Amino acid sequence: MNEDCIFCKIVSKKAGAVIVFEDEHSLAFLDIHPLNPGHTLVVPKKHYPSMVEMPPEEVGRVFVSVAKVMRGVMKASKADGINVGQSNGRAASQEVFHMHVHVIPRYIHELPGGFPERKSASEADLEQIGRKIKAAIGP
Repeated sequence: MNEDCIFCKIVSKKAGAVIVFEDEHSLAFLDIHPLNPGHTLVVPKKHYPSMVEMPPEEVGRVFVSVAKVMRGVMKASKADGINVGQSNGRAASQEVFHMHVHVIPRYIHELPGGFPERKSASEADLEQIGRKIKAAIGP
């Protein structure tokens, strides 16, 4: 764990987040500045600054979780599609240096292409969509 890393603090429950999925290796929680409601981050529990530093088997474990979360987000948010995104390094627009994968619900009305602006989300809004995603992922 990196004491200065907000995602490590979320993994260790020293910082709050709306957690929608957790297993032995990964944790998924809602982005507090979502592109759309249900925008979720999936992180390895072990601190890696980016995917470049991760052993391939650890990357695979995270992406097993991404697949589960993606289905839950799509069902709960009634999205028309999903973007899965991951950046490595400052030049690639990585802002938090704990490897993470964005799972972003998308809608036909957003076409053509590009990403919507990030929004603010209240804790109540996050909790509401978080419950739906958890239920959609299942046990």
